Amino acid sequence: MQVVGITTQQEVTIGSKDRNFRINEMLMIQDGVMGDLLAEVVETKTFNRFIPLDIGGDFVDASVLESLKAMGYDVEDETIYIAKARLFEEATYPVLTGSMVRTPNFDEIKKVLLQTKAEEGLVLGSIRNTDVIYKEAEEDYKNLFQSLEGGLKDQEDLPFILDVRSMHQYPHIGIFGGSGSGKSFGLRVLLEELMKKSIPTVVLDPHYEMDFANASTSSFGKTYGDKFVKLQIGEEVGIKFEHLSVGDINHLLGAVSPLTDSMKNVVAAIYTKGNNYPSFLERVDAILAVGDKGGEKKFQAEMDYASPDKQRIMDRQLKIFQDLGQNLPLESVRGISWRAASLHREGLFNKDILPVTQNLLQGKLVVIQSSMRTLQMFSTYLVRTLYNKRRTYRDDHLRGIPSDYFPPFFIVNDEAHNFAPKGLDSPTKSALREIAQEGRKYGVFLVMATQRPTLLDETITAQLNSKFIFRTVRASDIDTIREETDLTGEEAHRLPYLRTGDVFISSAQVGRTTFVRIRCAETTSPHSENPFDELVQQKEDHHQDLLRDLEKYFPITDSKLLTIIKSLSKEGKDYSYESLKASLKSMAEEGVIEKKEGFIGGQEYHLKEK
Repeated sequence: MQVVGITTQQEVTIGSKDRNFRINEMLMIQDGVMGDLLAEVVETKTFNRFIPLDIGGDFVDASVLESLKAMGYDVEDETIYIAKARLFEEATYPVLTGSMVRTPNFDEIKKVLLQTKAEEGLVLGSIRNTDVIYKEAEEDYKNLFQSLEGGLKDQEDLPFILDVRSMHQYPHIGIFGGSGSGKSFGLRVLLEELMKKSIPTVVLDPHYEMDFANASTSSFGKTYGDKFVKLQIGEEVGIKFEHLSVGDINHLLGAVSPLTDSMKNVVAAIYTKGNNYPSFLERVDAILAVGDKGGEKKFQAEMDYASPDKQRIMDRQLKIFQDLGQNLPLESVRGISWRAASLHREGLFNKDILPVTQNLLQGKLVVIQSSMRTLQMFSTYLVRTLYNKRRTYRDDHLRGIPSDYFPPFFIVNDEAHNFAPKGLDSPTKSALREIAQEGRKYGVFLVMATQRPTLLDETITAQLNSKFIFRTVRASDIDTIREETDLTGEEAHRLPYLRTGDVFISSAQVGRTTFVRIRCAETTSPHSENPFDELVQQKEDHHQDLLRDLEKYFPITDSKLLTIIKSLSKEGKDYSYESLKASLKSMAEEGVIEKKEGFIGGQEYHLKEK
């Protein structure tokens, strides 16, 4: 292998007639002046006598042809392998044409590809096309996981290990990829690694898929039952209304629908810290009750004709109106009323966030599950509260003031563009943006996973120092990715064709993009069952249930169906004539029961002989 053609300080062309090149493989260029230079193959081509070299494209030009001929290659008759390679570090001078090229050994590659030890970092997968170097690797880097490629496959390449400690300088992670690309699978692997290190993590899970209680079929399969907890909003976790400030209330109500300045003034006038939700709502309803009657005089006039019990209620409403509501615009009060009711319907005020903080203090991963809408509203309060707890602790610690400990932690957002949308204001986005810009100083880190990076807030995207880029098809998303990473044009062109589980990892800490195969997860998702298998199983279960109900009535004829239905109805089992007839026909067609000609004509259904 030799360097051919015109070179630069960043890229060279390499030719060989003995071996083919693989995309993303590592090569060592032996430059006579600058010494050994590590490079990565970014584009490859193969030629033989049936394919003229002058149609080779951008990087097989006249200079390459002349170099090949000068070095003794028979460009008219031999098979020639050509690669474009990019240097890991910019050279001082252009590389010398004719320099020999070889495969690097493990010690030469270790300091570049392996930034930390496996037990100290996050082992996410294997670095593609490093199998030759892997054979020379230290045992600490071998047999760490299996990959899923057609089936379970033992590790054959060097591991990709994310140095989690370096996130203090290079914070935040973005995970981008279209549907079916392996994005959720990669997120699962990342969360497993965080649990292994007992790093406190909050996951906002709108798809109910982040469950780590079931082991995968991998030989490394395990469960994490003691490392994570699932919390449902409204059942195990919520917001303690009494603990809210006026600002918190505004953020929560604004998560339902944006507030006007007038509405914010209404909240400031009505709410006093320590009020519970019923008392807050009572004040809102009282102001509306008096205002909707046309004011104090008309309301008092109606009180005169009310029952004593009704008068007591109306008198209290009138006093609240006189104390708080005389100068408040009714439409703004009404806007606060329906927003507050919306929050209450979602169950947000049924519990508090104590289970979240307790589990974070124990170093666990906390999965918070609900609908996307409810998560958006809840996260408005949760993200701010947790961040402020950590920030307060760090600030007090630096000032030497005693304070309750609160640990550093990760916040993981699946479908992140819904929490921090580009071009739209939202309370959650403002909190996430603040963490993206300042969280590093306090030990709070973001993981933003989305299928649509173009729709994610640009300020946040720019702060994601590590980006996992799975298969992406949309041109607008690819353009966004190219703007935010060092992906080359060739790598960007490969994005729509990546296999599920293959990923480009662009890391500011490493200073380059690495092509990685995500390892097999050690746990399984609740959504891993094939939906078509589910249909088959559902039908089988239905047939078995029906057989148990009908067993004593066989043989069954059409004329007996109505009698059978009446008998089953008395047992609390409801069947219609048409559904029962159709089910019997279906079971006969699938061989569950037998269909025979009746003695006097018609069809009879019989149990199969055992």
